[in-house]
Amino acid sequence: MDKLINRKSYMDQLDMWRDEKMIKVITGVRRCGKSTLFELYIEQLKADGVSNDQIISVNLEDEDFSDLLDYKKLHDYVKARSIKDKLMYVFIDEIQNCRNYEKAVSSLYLKKNLDMYLTGSNAYMLSGELATKLAGRYIEIDMLPLSFVEFGDLIKIPDKHERFNQYLNMGAFPYAARLVDNSLAHSQYLEGIYNTVLVKDVITNKDLKNATLVKSITSFLASNIGSPVSAKKIADTLSSSGRPTGSATVETYLEALTDAYLFYKVNRYDIKGKMHLKSESKYYICDTGLRNMILGAKNRDIGHQLENIVFLELLRRGYTINIGKSGRGTEIDFIAVRDKKTEYYQVSASVLDDSTLERELSSFKQIEDNYPKYLLTLDDFSIDHKGIQQVSLIDWLSAVS
Repeated sequence: MDKLINRKSYMDQLDMWRDEKMIKVITGVRRCGKSTLFELYIEQLKADGVSNDQIISVNLEDEDFSDLLDYKKLHDYVKARSIKDKLMYVFIDEIQNCRNYEKAVSSLYLKKNLDMYLTGSNAYMLSGELATKLAGRYIEIDMLPLSFVEFGDLIKIPDKHERFNQYLNMGAFPYAARLVDNSLAHSQYLEGIYNTVLVKDVITNKDLKNATLVKSITSFLASNIGSPVSAKKIADTLSSSGRPTGSATVETYLEALTDAYLFYKVNRYDIKGKMHLKSESKYYICDTGLRNMILGAKNRDIGHQLENIVFLELLRRGYTINIGKSGRGTEIDFIAVRDKKTEYYQVSASVLDDSTLERELSSFKQIEDNYPKYLLTLDDFSIDHKGIQQVSLIDWLSAVS
């Protein structure tokens, strides 16, 4: 068996909530490592003295547990294996596969000796009955493919620039990272993820009727990561290419794609006016390797790919993220807030050209507050521009924060 990749930040979060009367829900795109996280955590529990009979583990993707897709049978299965007067650790993988699962979960929650951990590949599970019945009684941990640090632990490439190029182009799904030396197998694996997500978590889950439209909108978003888009803009583009589509339909499909964690939607925020803007949002994909697979060799613009990687890393580090409007016609790539502290980020492939440097710094200069400002680039040095910190993007990704 391959050595499991240690996902320390997620393990720490599970450990923080261990034995608390809160359901731990790990969400994220398929194959990002949720099941492996459970394996790692179960190993840790055993190392801490938890016995095998205190652990109940169910994977609802596994045919061995197909009977438990009925919520009553799932409930009875867990209940029958619970030992009175012992604290039981219950792990249920891909809970959304069980119809009316919220009835089983809410009932099991009432048992005082159950510490429950769930995974799901669709955000819809947290916006329906489960959220209503368990309001305030669960915490969500949003899981992503590998960070650059985790990728480096797996892919032993000494040169950080070569390692980063692999990370940027091949992406960071845990198993796919093991295939970076086999481009055909790597592409086939990512295509499998893509098709599974579209079929199981987008089309089937939302009962969408037009698979071709799903793929068209997915390709549009992949081509336009980091660019302002709206449902109307997408509908107009598709209609002009001979596929008449309405804004309301596109909005439904966009929601399905973000619910499946394939894309993340980021809203714009007026820094001076201190208000969210209702105009066009930006979308970022869950993995740049997956984007490259969808688009093929075309449209691999480095700037927006770097922006995408920074967005995902900020998300991993627990920031709430918006796009910033800093002045007339100027934007800040990211306003990142964590622990009530704000930071600003600009991302550029290089600012060795004076005009590019001035353009990137000018957006910061229009901000009147004194929150930290970071310019992340692939230039291999760091420098202070009168309080604006230019930092090597690769070094920033390599730091633990």
